[in-house]
Amino acid sequence: MKLALRYDMRAPDIGVGSPEQYTAALDHAAWADELGFETVYLAEHHGADDGYCAAPMILGSAILGRTRRLRVHLSALVAVLHHPLRLAEDLAALDLVGGGRLEVTLGLGYRDGEYRMFGVDRRRRVQRLEEIVEVLRQAWTGEEFEFRGERVLVRPRPARPAGPELYIGGSAEASAIRAARIGDGYRPAGSEKDRLYEIYATERKRLGEPVPPRGPVSGPLFLFVSDDPARDWETVAPHVLYTTNANANWARERGVGTTAYRPAAGLADLQTDPNIRVVTPDECVALCEKLGPDTELVFQPLMGGLPLEAGWRSLRLFETDVLPRLVTLGYRPAAQERTGEAA
Repeated sequence: MKLALRYDMRAPDIGVGSPEQYTAALDHAAWADELGFETVYLAEHHGADDGYCAAPMILGSAILGRTRRLRVHLSALVAVLHHPLRLAEDLAALDLVGGGRLEVTLGLGYRDGEYRMFGVDRRRRVQRLEEIVEVLRQAWTGEEFEFRGERVLVRPRPARPAGPELYIGGSAEASAIRAARIGDGYRPAGSEKDRLYEIYATERKRLGEPVPPRGPVSGPLFLFVSDDPARDWETVAPHVLYTTNANANWARERGVGTTAYRPAAGLADLQTDPNIRVVTPDECVALCEKLGPDTELVFQPLMGGLPLEAGWRSLRLFETDVLPRLVTLGYRPAAQERTGEAA
């Protein structure tokens, strides 16, 4: 069983501001590291008026510095907005900070304003992504190589000889084909993950390449453990509603692909969305049993500027009233399986 945190750092006016959120994210990570969580996912977007995380590598560095085992997974890094050589340097340094605990899902992005903001021609985004993957791999060998007509050398080298694991992200069929050709693995997004992964696996086989192990099965997008769901639905609803609608609206800008975030008009819509769950400890245990041991439970304790005390209340209740029962049933956080530690 895998346990994870996810942050996009949106800080709308209805909730907790950015200064409090960044401090809380580091505290959450330290808590999760001790409990046996495996991953912190950090997203990236630019120019958002709600403070959506624009510097996940900096936040990731702080998280790695506060933890000993927890991995940071940049998911997704809008790679095409970064200079390839600078990205190779930054990711190598970040991997060193974490002692090899960095994973990266590389994405194309899809928001026109972001491309304009960084002077990137959206029409060339696929070529840019392919160049970046090639540059990262060449840069991390430690040898000189040619980049746009110049001989260059990138330092430092990452903690691992081959560098951080590189996944290709996306929510459309073209991303699956692309990932089969250029990535270490594939992390599809949206509501058709299974179909996209099958396309990816089929293409890998056609190319005569091995099919890497599939990523974990995802649990709900938003999971909140509560000793009083009626009370906490009222607390979380404005923040989840904001994020769900904001993400769904952004997804329309793609033109292709899908999203797991569904537009919602209010509390009633959220309560019928299987991806949004406010559950008692008993219900959480039952959900975990239904989902199975290959599932990754992801908590978003700051979603939409959620009050800090509410996010902590959910996390602590999971710690005291859910996780011990899961361990009794034979489920163990993957990080603890690696180290042999008890929960």
